[in-house]
Amino acid sequence: MNDFRFGWREGICYGLMGFPLAFVALPLYVILPNYYAKAFGVPLTALGLLLLGARLLDALIDPLLGRWSDNLFARSLHAVLAWAGAAAIVLAGGFALLFFPPVSDIAALLAWAGVCLLITYIAYSALSITHQSWGAMLGGNEAQRSRLVAWREGLGLLGVIVASIAPVRWGMGVTAILFLGALLVAWVGWRRAPQPVKAASGSAPSTTRQTSIWLPFSRPGFRALLAVFVVNGIASAVPATLLLFYVQDRLQAPQAMQAEFLGVYFVCAALGIPLWLQVVQRIGLAKTWGAGMLLSIAVFIFASRLGNGDVIGFLVVCVLSGAALGTDLALPGAMLAGTIAGNGDRASAEGAYFGWWNFATKLNLALAAGVALPALGLLGYTPGAQDESALRALTWAYCLLPCGLKLLAAGLLYTLIIRKTP
Repeated sequence: MNDFRFGWREGICYGLMGFPLAFVALPLYVILPNYYAKAFGVPLTALGLLLLGARLLDALIDPLLGRWSDNLFARSLHAVLAWAGAAAIVLAGGFALLFFPPVSDIAALLAWAGVCLLITYIAYSALSITHQSWGAMLGGNEAQRSRLVAWREGLGLLGVIVASIAPVRWGMGVTAILFLGALLVAWVGWRRAPQPVKAASGSAPSTTRQTSIWLPFSRPGFRALLAVFVVNGIASAVPATLLLFYVQDRLQAPQAMQAEFLGVYFVCAALGIPLWLQVVQRIGLAKTWGAGMLLSIAVFIFASRLGNGDVIGFLVVCVLSGAALGTDLALPGAMLAGTIAGNGDRASAEGAYFGWWNFATKLNLALAAGVALPALGLLGYTPGAQDESALRALTWAYCLLPCGLKLLAAGLLYTLIIRKTP
């Protein structure tokens, strides 16, 4: 194990890239469907299918990007950082073009959004896979790995908060400028972050074992962890995709409250991470993740009972579901780093692992948008609907579907991982 020094300065330098990357994660799925539906009148079914198709096409490239990342690390850290800088430039351009389309026709808008989404997603993947691989190569025990991931995800949550509130408060123009500036600062910080031991030692490329992109699937521990991650990820992505529709139509909350709901949700997730890390030291990563899942189930069962004007009740939902989200953000990545090390693949195959990990992350979001949005359309829900059957369908999709998926994920976590851990 690598006993690296990882204080707050090192944590900020490494984790700061999580801040801008967060703009292209959950906030994009929360804001984009609502933005295109409200500003341009794009139908929900078309939006859902577009997001599904773009994510699936992009996700298929992730394993190849993971293999490319391993080759870059074998070459030099300079090559890794140069690749990351180029990806950051492309990512900034794709994000800005996505929210400022030069067309207004529905068909042209969908085509434009599809191309911009692909550009944005691929650049995001190239950047995030190398960043995650860098952190996994640092090694460490469970506590060290969880702290490392907590810095990345904690600063990512700060990015989520800004990306969720900025469009509502200041508009998409200011949001795009913030995103560009954050990418630049994060890349400079990354250059000052702790370096993986193998890369820092100057190992020649020829000494690095060449691995197949399929290697992770030969490891039973990875297959088990990935199964839990996928089911749990879909459960988390469904309410994220439907959040603004639920707040606007089911709760009929004032528009000014929308930013507050999002802010409370993500602030509580960030504040919850240090508390969950204390729990990790007592019961371990897997059991702590399971506790977060059970908390989320209880919260969304409560949310299913809310109705018109229940703003205070939904603030409680935001506080507790945000706290539960902290486990989803900080713990699975730390568990994956441990799985890589336990399989003897550290410093040689991180890119392959994180390529498939990012594939699964995108699959979760794609399925959530590609299934939930068209299903709501088929059940008669449209943005602004107030008839009882449409609102009932929205409540079931936002509250109870995630509960069932979370329960399945908790069962898989116990059966495949916790029960088999010595």
